[in-house]
Amino acid sequence: MVDGGSSVDVCPLSTLQRMKINTNKIRPSNICIRAFDGSMRDTIGEINLTMTFGPFDFEIVFQVVDMETSYNLVLGRPWIHTARAVPSTLHQLLQFEHDR
Repeated sequence: MVDGGSSVDVCPLSTLQRMKINTNKIRPSNICIRAFDGSMRDTIGEINLTMTFGPFDFEIVFQVVDMETSYNLVLGRPWIHTARAVPSTLHQLLQFEHDR
């Protein structure tokens, strides 16, 4: 999920486990995040993962959380800025109209 309001990229621990990624790669971090329900949650730590989007690979630092989620990953502003992505469908529509 892409969330332009998120100041961190988030990976649930369950996602790492399903991907069979060694959790020993998680480094300590002192990050506390606000969950979608408004509660404050400490992270387990952070992990670097390489993600492929189309022909591009991105090294992304994810904050790892141990909580039930309805998503596999949250790509927030750190990834959006690195990828120079624009998550707004309105912006894409205006760009399409401009290019015509």
